[in-house]
Amino acid sequence: MPIRTETRARALALQLLYAWDETGEGREDPRAFFAAICAAQGSRPAVEARALDLAEEVLRGRERFDAVLQVAAENWRLERLAVVDRNVLRLALAELDEGEVPVKVVIDEAIRLARWFGAARSPAFVNGILDRVARERGRL
Repeated sequence: MPIRTETRARALALQLLYAWDETGEGREDPRAFFAAICAAQGSRPAVEARALDLAEEVLRGRERFDAVLQVAAENWRLERLAVVDRNVLRLALAELDEGEVPVKVVIDEAIRLARWFGAARSPAFVNGILDRVARERGRL
């Protein structure tokens, strides 16, 4: 089964956010940083455009998303979370805030990204956190 454009865009956005956390922090122009990575990847324009939008949305709302995650991930300090898990969760929260994608789809896609890029326990962890956030917001 082919991978949908939206799924590819989420995966690329996650890779951009990971790169930002590892090497881009403090740069003045995140879009230029992200665009350089996209160019190296050779992604299709539709995938690249959506990935750039998602990654920028996460950076703009990062403090707000991190505050939500800090409450939802009780007993876990945010800085102790794996970089991949933290960014999968931020990405999902950005999509939940957009409200364009159904909640269950956002959660399923986040679990898929956690399975692809995270550790063995990442999918269950991501599912638990996002389920809790969605229920607290009355969306599930």
